[in-house]
Amino acid sequence: MDRLRAFVESARFQNAIIIVIVLNAIVLGLETWPAAMAQAGHILLALDRIAVAIFVVEIALKLIVYRLRFFTSAWNVFDFLIVSITFVPAGEGVSVLRALRILRALRLISVVPSMRRVVQALLRAIPGMGSVVTLMTLVFYVAGVMATKLFGEAFPGWFGSLGASLYSLFQIMTLESWSMGIVRPVMEVFPYAWLFFVIFILLTTFAVLNLFIAIIVDSMSREHAAEEAATRTELGSEHEQIMAELRAVRAEVEALRAAQRPAGDERGV
Repeated sequence: MDRLRAFVESARFQNAIIIVIVLNAIVLGLETWPAAMAQAGHILLALDRIAVAIFVVEIALKLIVYRLRFFTSAWNVFDFLIVSITFVPAGEGVSVLRALRILRALRLISVVPSMRRVVQALLRAIPGMGSVVTLMTLVFYVAGVMATKLFGEAFPGWFGSLGASLYSLFQIMTLESWSMGIVRPVMEVFPYAWLFFVIFILLTTFAVLNLFIAIIVDSMSREHAAEEAATRTELGSEHEQIMAELRAVRAEVEALRAAQRPAGDERGV
């Protein structure tokens, strides 16, 4: 069992799984190309089945090694669910679920430590984003009501209702065709409308969205600091263990020397 655990946790095994994930993602992408399916469709399907078999064997080995402790890790549960999607029947009404096979590429997140750290940082940043989301919602609601009142009658397609105004404002926030597509036509009827839209962009795109980035960066910094602290603690414990073993060896050497001294003294006499 110890050998099997060492094999499953070895870097060579993890790297092999990463290679299989990448190759399987490429194969699934080629399956969407009609020319590739016409030329080598049976080969691609066979490679997909081989990859699935490897993933199943991997999960089985981990279940043998960790048993019920396998499900105590969120990443293991994530891998288990992603692989389980493969066995959803491809009947009528569930063909969409079969298309979710490409989600197996997301397993790179769980097996690549750097990606795993990024996701953990994002998850830790979610609680801090609550106030920012609330602020963004408030700004959007106020701006949506104002835009509907100001421009709804002249431009019902963009601002005729609160929902239409919120969608148009979201497009403006993303800066996608906001000037020539929306703001300039509005300014032809309302020359001072630029003031409303510029203030809205400054508040959302350049202020509130940067708060999201700041929270995520802070969370990633704390994740990195926590990882460094854990590494230092682990190294410290290993150092203490080595020092304890050295003290024990030294004590044994001293005991052997002490046991040999009387015999030497007796021979001298």
